[in-house]
Amino acid sequence: MNRAPLVALAFLFAGGAPALADDYAAISGTAMAITGDVSFDDFSLVFENGETLVFEDLVADSFEVGGETVGASVFSLAEAADPVLLNGNTLCGGEAVTYVGSWSGSMEGTTIIAFFSTQDEPSSDAEMCASYTYE
Repeated sequence: MNRAPLVALAFLFAGGAPALADDYAAISGTAMAITGDVSFDDFSLVFENGETLVFEDLVADSFEVGGETVGASVFSLAEAADPVLLNGNTLCGGEAVTYVGSWSGSMEGTTIIAFFSTQDEPSSDAEMCASYTYE
């Protein structure tokens, strides 16, 4: 008897289904020109041109933005990267990205995705090298 289908069903019903990616439309001028639309989940960030940043760990679930602590997701990258995106642009002006953070924007329905080239885990938006706005 082949048990693979039963194991797969048990895995799904036990809450073992993989996280589905959320798709975000670029709305800021810089996001439209550099990243385009993105797809984001607990494992990676995929840019419009197919370039991908793979996450290693979720390192924080809160973050300081404008002097206030907000709920956020801050991920370390499996490997520092400087992907070439739309129109030959890079995320941080040629610096390799080491961390990615996201949080809700000030306008309802918006999400900020920020990039960091720091060696140590960032703790505030003051440390970011770039941020982009999506909905």
